Amino acid sequence: MVAKITGDDSVNDTARRFGIHATDLGLMWAGDDGRVRVVFGDTYGHGWGGSGAGPAEGSDWRCNVLAYAGDDFTHGLVLDEVAARDDGMAAELFGRDRENEATVIPNSGTAVGATHYLHYMSVKSWDGPGRWRTNFAGIAVSHDGGTTWERPEQARWHNARWRHLWRHNHPFQVGCFATFDGGRYLFGTPNGRFGDARLARVSTEDILVPERYEYWTGADWRRGDEWAAKPVFRGPVGEMSVLYNDTLDQWLAVHLDEHRAAIVLRTAPEPTGPWTGGDVLVSGRDYPGLYGGYLHPSSAHGTTLHFAMSQWNPYNVFWMRTELG
Repeated sequence: MVAKITGDDSVNDTARRFGIHATDLGLMWAGDDGRVRVVFGDTYGHGWGGSGAGPAEGSDWRCNVLAYAGDDFTHGLVLDEVAARDDGMAAELFGRDRENEATVIPNSGTAVGATHYLHYMSVKSWDGPGRWRTNFAGIAVSHDGGTTWERPEQARWHNARWRHLWRHNHPFQVGCFATFDGGRYLFGTPNGRFGDARLARVSTEDILVPERYEYWTGADWRRGDEWAAKPVFRGPVGEMSVLYNDTLDQWLAVHLDEHRAAIVLRTAPEPTGPWTGGDVLVSGRDYPGLYGGYLHPSSAHGTTLHFAMSQWNPYNVFWMRTELG
């Protein structure tokens, strides 16, 4: 651990500067302006309960917020500013439908030129530990560097009963973007943290068009049929982050493994695999209640991984560093 990067006692003093007393996740991607976007999940201000998420009322709850950062990691990840509301505090990027959504959680982001895309999940309900149900997964878009966002209705994967006996089993509800020349891979898992990882790809001009995505069947790519996708590696997979490391000439996937209570690293020569079984980067024995594990874009080069890790208690985000052999 390098530093605590959110909260009132963090290196960024986010409670005073941005109204971020407690938050989680911290997924990251690079923009064409040299700045990294850092998006957090459910975020609380004054009135936060002091441990875990909540309360929902009287705590300045925002479903998601965005900060801007660079690549100076001397004292942890430095957050320069946030997408702010009128009072200067971190603004909610997009809110929830109070009738149908418990919250709206960000999963992964990417930029194509000056246009930014944010994969998110519309959470219908929180169930047992590591389990939840979604209405749909979607992609939001920003044309002003991440300040304001739209959620186009056509850019959604609905989690409905179809071809299967059980509801809420859609294989691409929690998504993770990864870049390749001319397009993006989208790694996906079902609701919660126990599903397998599957793979899709799309050209950059069609990111908002689900019908144009091609899904890896284990033998070839099939357009428009997410149910044909076969696992590229088995679960339990939670909070996934994937990129290609040009020094190692390997694809890297970091994610939570609930069975091992650890954040693990998998590697593969290609996105389709074969993927390793996963080496433990951080253990819950050392950091109880850990989750996340979102790689900074700089982890695409060299043998040092920088990533954001969350802990349920104190429900904040920490900056982590791993040196690879």
